[in-house]
Amino acid sequence: MLAGATLIFLLVAVLLALAMRKRPGGGGERLWLQGMGLGFPLVVLAALLAYGLAVGESLLPRDHPGRVTVSAEARQWEWRFGHADLPGLVTRDILHIPAGRPVDVEITSADVIHSFWVPRLAGKMDAIPGHVNVLRIEAHRPGDYAGVSAEYSGPGYRSHGFTVRALDAAGWKAFVEEGAP
Repeated sequence: MLAGATLIFLLVAVLLALAMRKRPGGGGERLWLQGMGLGFPLVVLAALLAYGLAVGESLLPRDHPGRVTVSAEARQWEWRFGHADLPGLVTRDILHIPAGRPVDVEITSADVIHSFWVPRLAGKMDAIPGHVNVLRIEAHRPGDYAGVSAEYSGPGYRSHGFTVRALDAAGWKAFVEEGAP
């Protein structure tokens, strides 16, 4: 984000310097207003909108071959994760998922409003008592991803975190056959 903000700042500074420069004979104001004052922002905003719609569309939960469904139940101060294909298996504070496959997380809460957020995998979704929200996540590489409950839910919420452990194909097969390590 810092790199992106720096690039935008530098671009604006350069454009401002160009606008302040005096030109011999004048007449550049109309070109500046139409080209850089209206045209450039409209093109950038259209590109950002298209990108946002494409990314948002990929995060929508829908049928996909190889999709995995897991449940995430928040409570003070732990997360309990279950797998639709592995009834009876519940892990605490560690969600195991296959890398490279979409995972639909059915999020709810047992007590107060919490929030499920894994910054490197997807956006934030609230966990509300008596209601199930579904969030699509996908880890492109195996590894551990830090998750947090990003909603104030009482004293101790700052340490209310969890881990999403994305497993490669062999690791996922072993997890499905043997259960949580």
